[in-house]
Amino acid sequence: MSTSVALRALGVARSFDARLVLDGVDLVAPPGARLGLIGENGAGKSTLLRILAGVDEPDGGRVESPARVGYLPQEVVHDPAQPIAALLDDAVAPLRAIERALETAARDLGTRPEAADEYAAALATAERAELWSLEARRDALLDGLGVAGIPLSTPLGAVSGGQRSRIALAALLLGRPDALVLDEPTNHLDDAAAQTLRFELRAWRGPVVFASHDRAFLDDVATALVDLDPSRRAATGENGGGMAVRYGGGFSEYLAEQARERERWAQRHAEQQRELDGLRDSLVTTARALGSADRRVRDNDKFVRKFKAARTQAGTSRRVRSAELRLAQLESSQVRRPPEPLSFAGIPAGATAPSDAVLVQLEAAAVRERLRATSVRLGAQDRLLVTGANGAGKSTLLAVLAGTLPPNAGERTVRRGLRVALLEQDVRFRDPERSPREVYERSVGERRAATVPLMDLGLLAPRDLERPVGALSVGQQRRLALALVVARPPHLFLLDEPTNHLSLRLAAELEDALGTYPGAVVVASHDRWLRTRWDGPTLAL
Repeated sequence: MSTSVALRALGVARSFDARLVLDGVDLVAPPGARLGLIGENGAGKSTLLRILAGVDEPDGGRVESPARVGYLPQEVVHDPAQPIAALLDDAVAPLRAIERALETAARDLGTRPEAADEYAAALATAERAELWSLEARRDALLDGLGVAGIPLSTPLGAVSGGQRSRIALAALLLGRPDALVLDEPTNHLDDAAAQTLRFELRAWRGPVVFASHDRAFLDDVATALVDLDPSRRAATGENGGGMAVRYGGGFSEYLAEQARERERWAQRHAEQQRELDGLRDSLVTTARALGSADRRVRDNDKFVRKFKAARTQAGTSRRVRSAELRLAQLESSQVRRPPEPLSFAGIPAGATAPSDAVLVQLEAAAVRERLRATSVRLGAQDRLLVTGANGAGKSTLLAVLAGTLPPNAGERTVRRGLRVALLEQDVRFRDPERSPREVYERSVGERRAATVPLMDLGLLAPRDLERPVGALSVGQQRRLALALVVARPPHLFLLDEPTNHLSLRLAAELEDALGTYPGAVVVASHDRWLRTRWDGPTLAL
């Protein structure tokens, strides 16, 4: 096993269907480094990880890696009939080979002179791999990741997708590869399991590269973050618009640098606009001055007029041409205005609820096998965070509050005229052939759509505004659903795992905007970053 070799991407490029996803990416993860990949959905994080792991080949550039690179995809490829024990055995096969080499060298110590060196090398490798604690580490990993209670003879097809991902993660860590490449490793982990993974990675000797939307995990584990968002880099004018921009430290340090970067972006935009305005004013002023000078020349000064006019016009033409050239250059390459942070429009006057009004109330509301009897009372400006393990009923409670799922027991009462919006985890629009612009205008009304244009919200890229909604990704459809609420806020806004499928920047902006939301807000989330920073009431299911 080698723990002294870095994992490198050198000028890596990759395209799909003529669309350039990665363009000359350079990345270096030395031993002991833990690089977190971040970026907008579709920025190429999973593509880069597959190339680093050797699963896919780049169209350009190359990868340099240690001998054994362990890879965890978001969806584990498996044989449904294979037992859990076989997956674990496959992972530790290289360690068993070390064990056999050590036994062979020990047996030959008295017969072959070179056996002593072979034994010493095999012993050092076995110690680095923690060979003699293999079974104990297996049991500890399965327990820490929450799957110790599943018999090892269970077929992989008989366990849930989340359990399968945890088992695959345990097998990967148990096998002690030289480097780790992980794609959203905390997707199916609760707090305790995430803490186990955090402990393992912080002690890992080789390089680690992982993609994650888990801000708390990024803050706890990453030694540096690598941003793969080329569109934002091009917009800000920094780093030549290149990909793979590296930030030192974890997520907290990244947020601080993002704030500084946005200040520089705004300053650069303002400076360019001032120069553009100055050039335009200068051209207008020069044209006026030339016309005025011609009118002031006397009739009996025709020779002087002709001589001076020739010299003046030549000098002025040079200045005008220079100013026009500079103006054209600036207009074609100017830095666009930084998007305004996400904020919600107000609830129209006359439609707001009194501050002491009760919007919705549940009395021992329950849904068979999905939600135990729960009581909730929400006022006009209330904030509530709903937490609980998977299956505790968080999504069910939001559906009951929204009125889309009637309770089997208990009561739900609502204020007359109440408008409710539920941002679901899996958003689906009724007419998938309509464009986001059409959906937006039909939902919020033409007048509100003109006042709060969809493009100005910065939630969807301009190229996606006219595409069929059904062709958008899950994350893009969630952004459109969020835009409908931003433009026309309801009295009660319910959000189910709001940070899922959102970029780190947008997730942070959404949380900030919810603090000044003009109505009541209920958030159901397992996001540790959000939960640890929530300062309002919490309902644990």
